Amino acid sequence: MSMRDKPVPLGSVFRSRAKEEKAPVAEKAPVTVSKQSRDPQAPKGRPTPKRSEAQRRRRSVANTPMTRKEAARRRREERRAQLERQRQALATGDERYLPPRDKGPVRRFARDFIDSRFNLAEFFLPLAVVILVLSMIRDPAVQAVVMLLWLAVIVLIVLDWIVTGFRLRKVLNERFPDQNKRGAVAYALMRSLQMRRLRLPRPQVKRGERP
Repeated sequence: MSMRDKPVPLGSVFRSRAKEEKAPVAEKAPVTVSKQSRDPQAPKGRPTPKRSEAQRRRRSVANTPMTRKEAARRRREERRAQLERQRQALATGDERYLPPRDKGPVRRFARDFIDSRFNLAEFFLPLAVVILVLSMIRDPAVQAVVMLLWLAVIVLIVLDWIVTGFRLRKVLNERFPDQNKRGAVAYALMRSLQMRRLRLPRPQVKRGERP
């Protein structure tokens, strides 16, 4: 009997067939890659936070209670910023940041009414300085002149106030019949006592211009 006709053991045949059947299964098995290995930047074991959650976290940080020192510092900064806005508004006439006593169309018209005309009251301060200087002269004749001059200035200012207040009240009633006009005339008369260049808010109309 030759080597070619030598019988093959049954165990080796079954083992070779089992290996051939397992080999294709191993080759066809899909290779799974975890999500964490594909995205190395993702946090391990935690999902990416949503936008709403991130906004909620930012709000919670902003609403974190401050200490008394921090709260006082923030109030000082807000007060300083408010005063700066008011200062600029007084120079430019910006209605948004004016003090409460200067806000509103009635007060704005009252200012324009005074700024558009000559007022005897605005010369009160210069005349008062002149009268004060003359009163320092120890001469009876000069003292008499000073007293007459002082009396004339007061009378003229009062008369000018009466005429100005009457005209302003009439115009306000015509233009703003349904709005609160309380204190507007007194506000305008006190403004007329100031020199034009020193008035705040700054004049927004020229002399002779209709408000």
